[in-house]
Amino acid sequence: MEPQLLHRVADAVATVVVHHPAKRNAMTAAMWRALPPLLDDLAADPAVRALVLTGEGGTFCAGADISTLRGSPREAQGLAVAAEEALAAFPKPTLAAVRGHCVGGGSQLAAACDLRLAEEGALFGVTPAKLGIVYPASSTRRLVALVGPATAKYLLFSGELIDTGRALRTGLVDEVLPAGDLDKRVAELTRVLVSRSQLTQAAAKEFADGRADRDAHWAAQAAGSGDTAEGVAAFLERRQPHFTWAVS
Repeated sequence: MEPQLLHRVADAVATVVVHHPAKRNAMTAAMWRALPPLLDDLAADPAVRALVLTGEGGTFCAGADISTLRGSPREAQGLAVAAEEALAAFPKPTLAAVRGHCVGGGSQLAAACDLRLAEEGALFGVTPAKLGIVYPASSTRRLVALVGPATAKYLLFSGELIDTGRALRTGLVDEVLPAGDLDKRVAELTRVLVSRSQLTQAAAKEFADGRADRDAHWAAQAAGSGDTAEGVAAFLERRQPHFTWAVS
């Protein structure tokens, strides 16, 4: 099978799989280009309420497939940044499910997700210093927001890989699961996510990403949504709520 992004939708969750096992799921130029339109399609699908990004087999993503990026380094970096920004802008909850190596461009993709769950034994690295590449400002800011300036500098200055213990301590990942438990935990968490209010999630995502200017917009959305009334009624009646507001 050619290197590509595979996807499926089940139980309101879209799963996007980075499929290039011959090179530890390194992203080709075509794969970087394919991710933004794929995300646009999934964002517009009312059947999708959350998204999981993962890699084929035992590796998340080993970065960019350098053999397909022989043109301008700036152009190649632009493809990766465009894909990263499209993932960060996805309007529904996103989760990276990480096994094995999550390095370079793979770390960019994982950092662009809202949540990151990793299997014990996974390794993380931000490696532009090994190639003499200037890491993009937007990617650097996102990394600093996750792990703080000291850890971000360690990762960027050294290009060294860190294990799941350090990744968890520094905030690069949210949970670390024993081998064999990652898929189960991802399924459990996504079931929770898709049961919650998309209104709350969409507003919280924008606010967490610094969009304070949208406060009035989300107040108006909440006032007209019916989600608050449904949530309160469900709580009082001791039943599961049925929220109807949806990303459009």
